Amino acid sequence: MTHFVSLAKIPNFNPLAVPVKGWDAHLPAVPADALTQAALVQRFAKPPTWQPEVREEPAFTDRQPRDAAVLVAIVMRPESESGPTLLLTQRTDTLSTHSGQIAFPGGKVDEGETAQQAALREAREEVGLEGKHVQVLGSLPRYITGTAFHIIPVVALVQPGFTLQANPAEVADVFEVPLAFLMNPAHHARHDFEFQGHKREWFSMPWQDAQLGHERYIWGATAGMLRNLYRFLAA
Repeated sequence: MTHFVSLAKIPNFNPLAVPVKGWDAHLPAVPADALTQAALVQRFAKPPTWQPEVREEPAFTDRQPRDAAVLVAIVMRPESESGPTLLLTQRTDTLSTHSGQIAFPGGKVDEGETAQQAALREAREEVGLEGKHVQVLGSLPRYITGTAFHIIPVVALVQPGFTLQANPAEVADVFEVPLAFLMNPAHHARHDFEFQGHKREWFSMPWQDAQLGHERYIWGATAGMLRNLYRFLAA
């Protein structure tokens, strides 16, 4: 039986202060030739046998589950630049859940919507990404957060030439991280934290944004879904 705690008991802590338990440098990186447009299309067209590594976080709320979807948007930048990148957002500090965190564009699935429709709509509403630039490849398995969101990660290729406009009510910043960096487990750190007698474990993928001169701390659900994408592409 799952034991829920009240919303008021969601742990409030600084993830940057939780020590790293280890890095996964012993695992192979996804090779560059598996991150090309043709290879990504082929991988989703004929998926391998694989298992997601992270499916569900410990529950920290007793509210009803909410269906959600995010857009895992792979921008096909040329090799002369950074190569393929992943589009991410930093949420504003005023949001009621996961405020200030790095996330994929996404949100709640409205009644009558599919996960794909919701992910595309949310990307348009949050960062102004128009559907004409997007080619949906497929989705990863459902990811359940500790705050009761049941998320479908919708994976898509995005062709350059788009213009983004962040919605200031939800998004503080929009940026891209090289996909090769995220698909290399040498950059995947493991953490754990005990709360109310239960251990919570998560990944982080801290990335130094040279353009801004500071670190982008990718962790929690976003890092968990990226870890599943790694497992899918490395299988």
